[in-house]
Amino acid sequence: MLQISSRVVLQDDEIELSAIRAQGAGGQNVNKVSSAVHLRFDIRASSLPEIYKTRLLALSDNRITKQGVIIIKGQQYRTQEQNREDVLQRLAALIRSQGYVEKTRVPTKPSRNSQKKRMDRKTRHGQTKALRGKVRSE
Repeated sequence: MLQISSRVVLQDDEIELSAIRAQGAGGQNVNKVSSAVHLRFDIRASSLPEIYKTRLLALSDNRITKQGVIIIKGQQYRTQEQNREDVLQRLAALIRSQGYVEKTRVPTKPSRNSQKKRMDRKTRHGQTKALRGKVRSE
């Protein structure tokens, strides 16, 4: 089971994990051992609440296919167990990021006192600048 939040839990049969050979340098170990992990998670067929499903499907992320399948590849670590744990944590983080609801911004106005202070400051600054004019001799 993968714990997303206190109320949301994914069962193991919803997540498809497969071991594959890792890419890149590493010599004989990379060529012989299938240490990378490929995770596939079908959003539409999952037991996630509808709000998570709609937000994930609307998300513009290259890990989510047009069919609504999340594909995450983990090959950062040398062992298959560490890579498996890594992809599961990355999946949980992706789902958690869509569960957060930002507060709506409430526009505020400056107080009357702050408006008055600002206008007084502007008036004083204008008077100071007016005194900087050319000196006329008559």
